[in-house]
Amino acid sequence: MEKPLPIVDDLTRPYWDAAREGRLLVQRCNGCGRHQWYPRVLCTACHGTDLAYVEAAGTGRLHAFSVVEKTPNIEFADDLPYVLAIIELDEGVRVAANIVDVPQEELRCELPLRVVFRPTADSSIVLPCFTGATR
Repeated sequence: MEKPLPIVDDLTRPYWDAAREGRLLVQRCNGCGRHQWYPRVLCTACHGTDLAYVEAAGTGRLHAFSVVEKTPNIEFADDLPYVLAIIELDEGVRVAANIVDVPQEELRCELPLRVVFRPTADSSIVLPCFTGATR
């Protein structure tokens, strides 16, 4: 069974195009300078509409995580267990992603991480995931 894919629209297309190229983008408000993720039409800080995509360094620290051992979604059963996490990027914004190639016993908050990109079955979508910064 195929996994559901993210919906790509005019707002999110730059994000997904960059991921396919191995680049992680976040939005930055040109009015107040705040970064934000996930893509939105308004700045979450000042409600401005002058937003631009900027390339993130792709490094950060593990803020919070959960090891998913059971899922009601049959499409993800073969991935169990997997780690769903909140990563605080060096730019200060937090993103949600999977942690890959890190043994569960090494997971801890503040663990340094770096982005890696994993293609989906449909090669038009590449997912940003994170792994240990020294791997």
